[in-house]
This record gives sequence, structure tokens and C-alpha cells, in this order.
Amino acid sequence: MTDKIENVVIVGGGTGGWITAALMAKVLGKVVNITLVESDDIGIIGVGEATIPPIIPFNNALGIDEKDFLKATKGTFKLGIEFVNWKSKGDSYMHAFGSIGKNFPFSDFYHFWVKAQQQGDTSEFGDFSLNYQAAKKNKFAKLRNIEGTNLPGIEYAYHFDAGLYAKFLREHCEKQGVNRIEGIINKVNVNDDNGYVSSIQLENGTLIEGDLFVDCTGLKALLIEQTLSTGYDDWSHWLPCNKAVAVPCESTDEIAPYTRSTAHDAGWQWRIPLQHRIGNGLVYSSKYMTDEQATELLMSNLDGKSLGEPRVIPFKTGRRRKQWNKNVVAIGLSSGFFEPLESTNIHLIQTAATRLVKFFPHNGIKDEEVDEFNRQSLIESERMRDFIILHYKQNMRDDTPFWRECQRMDVPESLAKKMKLFEETGRVFREQDELFTEIAWQQVMIGQGLVPKDYHPLVDSLSKEQLAELMENLKTLIERTVERLPTQNEFLKNL
Repeated sequence: MTDKIENVVIVGGGTGGWITAALMAKVLGKVVNITLVESDDIGIIGVGEATIPPIIPFNNALGIDEKDFLKATKGTFKLGIEFVNWKSKGDSYMHAFGSIGKNFPFSDFYHFWVKAQQQGDTSEFGDFSLNYQAAKKNKFAKLRNIEGTNLPGIEYAYHFDAGLYAKFLREHCEKQGVNRIEGIINKVNVNDDNGYVSSIQLENGTLIEGDLFVDCTGLKALLIEQTLSTGYDDWSHWLPCNKAVAVPCESTDEIAPYTRSTAHDAGWQWRIPLQHRIGNGLVYSSKYMTDEQATELLMSNLDGKSLGEPRVIPFKTGRRRKQWNKNVVAIGLSSGFFEPLESTNIHLIQTAATRLVKFFPHNGIKDEEVDEFNRQSLIESERMRDFIILHYKQNMRDDTPFWRECQRMDVPESLAKKMKLFEETGRVFREQDELFTEIAWQQVMIGQGLVPKDYHPLVDSLSKEQLAELMENLKTLIERTVERLPTQNEFLKNL
């Protein structure tokens, strides 16, 4: 146990550091002193430029105006993630945000879609997603409900420049009283009695003491690993990619409101459209592809002229065994790494910062709250892990050794059970507090060829004609709604 926690030191800036500082300043700024230490000489990874819908209430909670945010970060709107070549070459589907079709009591819409397929309907599951259909036509608008109905409208997230977002948050935080210190750390001091970090020392000799330290030093993990030797759970046997190469390129005329993930022979390529450029990267397995091959493949698949030199980023998928160890809490890449396949890394920063605020120690750090914090973060990570593994495991490609190996691999029992339940019964259940919804699981499993053999008996209450009419009416309603929407370019211009 330590004394009362009054001084919090956030080590490292970037997205992780400044998101944490912003939330702590908003909630605890009147009761604790917040200092953030960073160096302009140390760059940030910056691959997490795509987000998921929970960022909207998070930004709102910070008091961030959406227009100011989009202007400062060169942001655009995102309706989902398109997956190209994941099921098989030439095939594509989308994990779109929002609802699909029309849900009924006790039965999701996809049960009706499954029976319609068995009766000869040729509609794609995504035909009944307003987000998907709007995305494919580059349309966007804020729409709470489909006009004239109680069906949900459009749900969205953002694409933005991670470096500009960190700069935007820094300005926001400094107005809220966060003390920023510039400098490079050359020593971490530890209390010999309890093993807690007591202070950090900068190259210029400045000593910065604290009661609680937040490690936002990225993959370096200066405090949580280099100092405290916390340990790491390696998940690369389930998620085989271990490197990424990234480069921005010139933007295209039409800004697509979705992220694209294109599977290649030994990994996948991301495409994230911003106002001023397109973010690109190739995630790959060094077992099957060299850095030179990956770089050449990425550079030959850009939409426009590259705007910099490609950077190779090695990583190991997994998580720190304790996100909170002694008086250090790891947030961001220092706590672990998920490849950005489902845009989860910025979300994990937000949830970790939120969890820290909820569990913030008052009169000393207590083992019970540290253990519960770590238990919740582990559950969150494992459920996200399973969802990302699903993309690799459930592929139908037999054209390269990489994809064949993914098909053959054993997966966590929690994922195997979920896949089998869906295949046999058409049912998928969301665990409490799980990030990804039933609709998200449905879209990925169906999109990659795992179509249920059965459906809910409620579906049989409709005749064949009634079911066909339901499908046709929903499709028509979505098509007409999309036709009336402006393009994202038009919407951003008016905004």
C-alpha cells in the first residue's frame, strides 16, 4: 500500500498518453495533479487511424466539438470495414456498423435471411444493411432513423490522422491544467522496499516524482516491462502476422466512408481515407514474406503517389500479463498489441483510461482493486482476440501456405464453441460487456462462409410469400434511403 494518490505521471504522449490525460483531467483534474512527459524527438506508431462507434460518446464526454475535431484531425466518417479476399480471392463483404434488416422479438433478422436463402433468395446479407449500402456508394448523413419507420438509421465512427489527434488532445488537455514536460527519460527509479516506481529522470537531470505512473511508451514498454518485468502473453500462434509496413499516399477525389482490408498471400493491407491523404499499411507474417517483398507489394497497391518513405514496424500480438502492476498502469501499445484489423487499438486506450478512472485509488493502491482491474482487462482482451482470430480461421482460401495454416490452426475453446453454436443452430450470444455485438459476429461469420444450418422456429410463422415480401420491402426501403443521401464529400463540405 502507498500513501494517498495525489500525483499522476503519464509517461509518453501520442494517442494513448493524451487520451488518458484528457479523461483524467475531465474527471479527476480537481483532486489530482496530472503531469505528462513526452519528447518531440520520439515518434509515434500512428497506425491506429480508424475507429469504432464508441469513440463518439467518449469524445462527447470530454466536451469535444465534432466539427472542431474533424477539422483539426483531417477526419472523415466511417460506416464499417470492407473485407476483400478474406473468404476467397475475388470475394468481399463488410462488417458494417449499425443494424441489419428488421429484428423481431426473440429472433434476429439473419434467421429470416437464412430461411430465405434456403428458399432460393439470392440477396446478400449486406443488402439489408443501410450502413453497407451507403458506404458502397460513398454516401453519408447523420440519420437517426430511416424516414417514416422506427428502423435505426446510420451508425458511424471516424478516420483521422493519429498524430493530429494527439496534437488536438494536447491543446485540449493543457487548457484543462495538464502539465506537459518535454524531455527524454534516461533513468527510472524504483523504491527498494516495495518495488514501486518512485520517479523518472530526464536527460537534462530533471527528476519527476509521482504516486501513480501510466506507461504510454508504446511498444518500448519502459515502465511496465523494462522496469517491472511484468511478462507478456504471446498470442502469435493464433494471430500469425508479426510485422507491418506503413506509408501514406495522395488522396483520391471521392472519399470513401469505410476502411478497406484486403487479404494478400501472407497478410492483409489496410486503406484508411482521410481528407488530405490515404493511410496505407500491409500487415504480414515474416515467415512467409520478407520486408522487401511486403514493401514492394504495398507500394504497388497504392491509390496515388506515396507521401513518405515506408516504415517497417515489428510487433508481437498479445498482451501484458498485468495491465496494472504495482503503481504502474500500462495503456496503449505498452499493454499489448492487436493488429488493427478491427480498429480496436484506440478503443482499448479509451476503455483502459475509463477503467483506470473508475478504479482510481484514493487512500493507497489496494491489491483487490488492482486484481479486479486486471481481471476485467483480461476478459476484454480475450474476447477481442477471439473476434480477430475468427477472420483468419474461417477462411476458404487454399492458394497459399499462410491461409492453409490459418485454416488448420487450433483456436481458443471460447471461439470454437461460438463458431460451432452458430453453424449448428444459427445462434450467437454476446457476453456481458463484450465489445462486438451479435450483428458484428454474424456479418464476419456469414461473410467468410460460415452460414447456419438452422434458424429460429419463429421464422416459420411467415409463409413463403410473406417472407419474400419482407425481404423485398426491406431491400427497397434501404435502396431508396441511400439514393437520397449526400456523398461524404458533399456532407463534409457542408459541415
